[in-house]
Amino acid sequence: MAFGIGELGLAPRDLWAMTPRELSAAAGFGNYAGTTLDALKLHTLMARFPDQV
Repeated sequence: MAFGIGELGLAPRDLWAMTPRELSAAAGFGNYAGTTLDALKLHTLMARFPDQV
């Protein structure tokens, strides 16, 4: 909790809503360390997984 709230600046509800994989990536561990999300990747993901309204 100290890492998520203190270091990452997450609200408690957001910290508890994270999956272990998301928390690991935010901490810089695992296969996601050092990766970035550029505009092209973001738009590709948004097209593939549109918000449901």
